[in-house]
Amino acid sequence: MMRYLLYFHIPFCDSKCHYCSFNSYVDKFELKTAYMEALHRQLQHDLEHYGIEDGTIETIFFGGGTPSTVAPELYAPLFETIRPFLAPHAEITSEANPNSASKSWLEGMRALGVNRISFGVQSFFDDKLKLLGRAHKSADALRAVERAHAVGFNHLSIDLIYATMLDTPKRIEEELQQALSLPINHLSAYELTIEEGTPFQERPEVRKESVEQARIIQHATQNAGFKQYEISNFGIPCRHNVGYWEYRPYLGVGSGAVGRIGNQRLYPHRILERYIEAPYFKEKESLQPYEMVEEKVFLGFRSCVGVDERIFTQAMKERAQLLVQESRLIYKDGKYFNTDYLLSDEVALFILD
Repeated sequence: MMRYLLYFHIPFCDSKCHYCSFNSYVDKFELKTAYMEALHRQLQHDLEHYGIEDGTIETIFFGGGTPSTVAPELYAPLFETIRPFLAPHAEITSEANPNSASKSWLEGMRALGVNRISFGVQSFFDDKLKLLGRAHKSADALRAVERAHAVGFNHLSIDLIYATMLDTPKRIEEELQQALSLPINHLSAYELTIEEGTPFQERPEVRKESVEQARIIQHATQNAGFKQYEISNFGIPCRHNVGYWEYRPYLGVGSGAVGRIGNQRLYPHRILERYIEAPYFKEKESLQPYEMVEEKVFLGFRSCVGVDERIFTQAMKERAQLLVQESRLIYKDGKYFNTDYLLSDEVALFILD
């Protein structure tokens, strides 16, 4: 029986962060109700159209944007529809921002079935939060995580960003010490990237690449018992993300969401108003076999998933064996595993050459 992932995109934000290139809006809150109704219509359509069977959706992820800007009652129809399709013990994650995840919002989402919260903290230094264009303060983040834990969420994650012009090894160590003192069991640490069309595109100096900071994060999380299972992720694995790296099929519901069923990548309308008018529409991209192999190689080597040798050509196997001999890859049970995630792209490119 095929197992699926389900992603919902919530495109509303209180403010636009300076590094953000996601499909999100700060000036269209009046469309929330219409958007959530369109989201529900697409969900109902896709479940039937793709023949999703009861009990086959193993993970759900509400991303954005900022899901905590939408009231729980607007999510209720989605949960009512999806409940029969959920596998036992399904993981249901929602992203949230510290300044909008109120006690009542957290309680409402938990009552609906959300069992994991991922907070966009990004930093515990107020000057860095200001640089990034975040709408909250460090104290807000601390309170939000403690509030979620008190409400009853046992699976909590936070995001941090590093490699900014304000970061030093000492400051990164202090941020990690603060993060790992909280009641969380997962941490995502992302290197700042400069995306086209963002305010930071005009300020490339804000990014200061640092392998040293990445190594500090690896060592600090390991010492705290947070095992690294992907280049940017540590702790108890997010099953939804692991599903992506395993190349499992997934439905993408919402404006700016992306799905993949078989070799078809599916794109709903990105423009909010057009999505509300036509939530069933999808632009389709047919992936060629070699493209799917490339994606599996890049995803597998940047995570604990590894890469199945059966997708390799003979030449790729020979290159992989060279890396095994150099202790850069581990071969086990028909799969190759990367020993250093920070070199994942280099390993993948060498194999695919």
